Amino acid sequence: MAPGWVNLEAATNVIPDSAFSEGEPAFKFLNLSKKTRIYGFLGCLLFGFVLSLVGAILLFGGNVVVFAVFFGLGTLVSLLGTGFIIGFFNQLKLMFKPVRVVATIIFLASIGLVFVGAFVIGSDILCLVLVFVQYLAYIWYTLSYIPYARAAVSKAVGLG
Repeated sequence: MAPGWVNLEAATNVIPDSAFSEGEPAFKFLNLSKKTRIYGFLGCLLFGFVLSLVGAILLFGGNVVVFAVFFGLGTLVSLLGTGFIIGFFNQLKLMFKPVRVVATIIFLASIGLVFVGAFVIGSDILCLVLVFVQYLAYIWYTLSYIPYARAAVSKAVGLG
């Protein structure tokens, strides 16, 4: 297999290195190299995970509002990291393709509803349920990029 990335969207074997120059990646005006953009993506992913983890720890300390802020920021920072790779506008276009629009809407709505659960209702149980829904929606969203993955998972859990 030639060097490159697996193109899950088009179900072809390889994305050439030139794919990193397509579209409008984040911070294009800085002329970041492919390696730097990958580091930016991984840094956002790691930072987002740390923010979410700190939020989860604070939730068990009884502070549901701070949990919602940290967890929501962590999720958004992780999502923004994809701008380093494919660009923010490309990410938005891919998120709202018909194959994944329902998962995207549930995912984004659950992020917002975590804030509602924390700030308006003040329920840590509701926040945990919504975080669980968020993760399920994100997994289903992610599986939409892998050919036949949704069908395989549906069949494995007895839904297909």
